[in-house]
Amino acid sequence: MLRLLPVLLLAPVYAFAEPSELERLQKLQAQFAPVEITADVSKLPDNEKQALGKLVEAAKIMDALFLRQCWAGNESMLLALLRDASPLGQARLRYFLTQKGPWDRQDHNKPFIPGAPEKPAQADFYPVGATKEKIEKWISTLPPADKEAATGFFSTIRVGSGLKVVPYSQEYANELALASRLLGEAAELTKQPSLKRYLEGRAAAFLTNDYYASDVAWMELDASIEPTIGPYETYEDEWFGYKAAFEAFITLRDDAETQKLQKFGKELQGLEDNLPIKPEFRNPKLGALAPIRVVNQVYASGDADRGVTTAAFNLPNDERVTKEKGSKRTMLKNVQEAKFNVVLTPLAKLALAKSERGKLDFESFFTHILMHEVMHGLGPHEVYGQKDQTVRKALQDVAGALEEAKADISGLWALQRLIDKGVLDKSMEKTMYVTFLASGFRTLRFGVAEAHGRGMALQMNYLLDKGGFTVTPDGWFAVDASKIKGAVEALTREIMEVQAKGDYAAAKALFEKYGAVRPQEQAVIDRAKDLPVDIAPRHTTAESLLAR
Repeated sequence: MLRLLPVLLLAPVYAFAEPSELERLQKLQAQFAPVEITADVSKLPDNEKQALGKLVEAAKIMDALFLRQCWAGNESMLLALLRDASPLGQARLRYFLTQKGPWDRQDHNKPFIPGAPEKPAQADFYPVGATKEKIEKWISTLPPADKEAATGFFSTIRVGSGLKVVPYSQEYANELALASRLLGEAAELTKQPSLKRYLEGRAAAFLTNDYYASDVAWMELDASIEPTIGPYETYEDEWFGYKAAFEAFITLRDDAETQKLQKFGKELQGLEDNLPIKPEFRNPKLGALAPIRVVNQVYASGDADRGVTTAAFNLPNDERVTKEKGSKRTMLKNVQEAKFNVVLTPLAKLALAKSERGKLDFESFFTHILMHEVMHGLGPHEVYGQKDQTVRKALQDVAGALEEAKADISGLWALQRLIDKGVLDKSMEKTMYVTFLASGFRTLRFGVAEAHGRGMALQMNYLLDKGGFTVTPDGWFAVDASKIKGAVEALTREIMEVQAKGDYAAAKALFEKYGAVRPQEQAVIDRAKDLPVDIAPRHTTAESLLAR
């Protein structure tokens, strides 16, 4: 059941808004190029198509939950926007739905709707009016089991007779009961055993708040339909990075492309064993499972569909599962192709020196995104010498951005190592660094308030200072082949050692030194002001399934 909160003075603002606001919102929305996202469902039997439709319905519930998690006032604001049929009201509604709230995630989370508050760093995971210091002090007083619950992924902190922990299964009981029922109905429809097992497990998890068994079932999933649904990423919790936000990816497996990439799964332990960090910081035995899936997206929602569209993901994030079972890397191929064609190709012409432009390559783009997801699972996840202290908890609000930077830069390091080993063709060495450089500007345009953008600023500026990237006096960027490999390895080492030590001060210092967009980079961003920042997916296959 939706919680209705007071409308935040929206009606008077609508009545007296200036025409220029409509133009500004239209320009903001134009940053996201409309793209039809389709997947071939023609080979699925009717029962599996019906199951897929149920999964899309369940995914839509994740949108409502994510809106509430971002800010308690999101739902009432959405209702007010839905009532305004004027061109300005519709423009506000469209951008609100794109951003999942009244804040521009590409512009330091500035409110774009008059009367909206600043985006709360604590989202709606902690009590209104509480301070970070108060919550932190309260957590420090708890016995170990209660502290684990308070800092866990799947709970909110609320006010009762004092502060208390409320599990998601209770906080979002009505919506999760409906989502659970839909997953149960999909499980009854499918004839694929591993899919049935995952759906039944996740349906139960929504009601019990215990996600472990269904995460393991998701790791073992071997089916034509690849759903990922539930609370996963912690970016919205900007206080501590503890709390997971709801999302869904409903996808179909691309068997041919998945088969091509299976060879990388065999290389993971070798990459871990040769990371450019002290041996004691490495994991001598990775989780047993390391599946890699290439899929085509049918539908995405919640945290998976806000602002910039996700191109790939590495899950689960629960350290218990990754330590025992590993993690799964999922590549959204149809989304990546759309991004490369609509955004990256024209952007490269505005960022790269002429000598570099011919080196832009989709295979390098696709493979680096894969290695980004692979490297999320490698490197330090626990603070060395501190039992049960995770990197995520030690680095708190900077953990997400540093982890994104780690995955990016160590992904380049890993590609080079696989080239040197002969696993990848030597020709990729000529294209991957230039493609990464061009893609870096694509990410910077997301804004440094966003974890990926902030992490990319760190990398770009570090590589510029080390000479791996260069910029001409008239503002065109290139790769220095003689310095890039050393610079990539050095940054990989520096980030991973900060993570291994759980050194919050050192992580903050890295972002203070490198985490801002510099004038030369801003000049490229300004040149690209008329290009889309990203895509705005229209899930036409999902629409057709629901219309059946």
